[in-house]
Amino acid sequence: MAGRFGGYQNEIYLQGLAGTTPPMSTDLTALEEAAAAVLTPEALGYVAGGAGAGTTMRANREAFDRWKIVPRMLADATDRDLTTTVFGTQLPAPVLLAPVGVQSIAHPEAELATARAAAGLGLPMILSTASSRTIEQVADASGDGPRWFQLYWPNDPDVCASILERARKAGFTALVVTLDTWTLAWRPRDLDRAYLPFIRNEGTAIPMSDPAFRARLEKTPEEDQPTAILHWIGMFTGTDRHWGQLPVLRELWDGPILLKGIQHIDDARRAVDAGVDGIVVSNHGGRQVDGALGALEALPGIARAVGDQAEILFDSGVRTGADAFKALALGAKAVLLGRPFVYGLALGGEDGVRHVLRSLLAELELTLGLAGYRTPGELTPAALQRG
Repeated sequence: MAGRFGGYQNEIYLQGLAGTTPPMSTDLTALEEAAAAVLTPEALGYVAGGAGAGTTMRANREAFDRWKIVPRMLADATDRDLTTTVFGTQLPAPVLLAPVGVQSIAHPEAELATARAAAGLGLPMILSTASSRTIEQVADASGDGPRWFQLYWPNDPDVCASILERARKAGFTALVVTLDTWTLAWRPRDLDRAYLPFIRNEGTAIPMSDPAFRARLEKTPEEDQPTAILHWIGMFTGTDRHWGQLPVLRELWDGPILLKGIQHIDDARRAVDAGVDGIVVSNHGGRQVDGALGALEALPGIARAVGDQAEILFDSGVRTGADAFKALALGAKAVLLGRPFVYGLALGGEDGVRHVLRSLLAELELTLGLAGYRTPGELTPAALQRG
């Protein structure tokens, strides 16, 4: 049969016969502008902004533009299947929801709406440590859906162990350790408004509900919120880690561990030598180092160097199904989608996230077929040409 996701196109056209149009644009690159009408200026700046002058964000998009898809004809691509296996688990498509924190600034249902939309499509949601809802609440919203956990590594070992234990008990199966955000970058859009959601108790649900963290406080967060917030901010920012500390995480987590933020081939090799299971090639969407290379530029070399020893995922700059196609062709096993689903959340809650995901998956499947391929596994760099 034809692929399961491309049918969203026909569904939309048939709804048009009844005078119904999609809840928001199917052009996922247009959603930021639409979301600007419903988000506060502070929230929009936090979600859409980047480090410094934004050159790395632009570099992410320019990197995609430099690669051109070269369609092949008469390829018998009528029937398509996006099914992908990551860490031995079959996924319906090579797409995951990136770990985006403080989703409450986009919509009141926050991560719960995102979890329900992702679970309904069978896609893994990667829950951020900076979630607006607790680990257990998001797990409950996910139901039987696949879920991974992202760690901002606390400098308190007991708190780190407690958070990871909660995640494992709640059914999160893979651990994504973010390396590139051990301190916040210079972010003018936030600084100009003196806006940091954490100091306003947004994105702090996980530590504030954690018994090990609460045990460190003289007064509970309910009794003295400002002190609790400042204690948490000091605990998860300001301390850079080193390679010798990675074994600590292996002692605390018995599932797959991925390192997110890898951009240098030597770091990828060191990660593999350290025994990690996966790498997320990422520059945090351009939010951390201004003037850095586009993340897609780093992907091919890392995939060639260690792609046969670890699962390689890609994050930063993915906006469309064609973008996902290019990242997969250049060596990623799956891609992480970030800002577009947050804009969908702002515009329509759970339904908005679902629309964004279905649109991306439909475009990916249609692009795959029209380029002459039936599965993501058939993609290689030969599907592209450097422009």
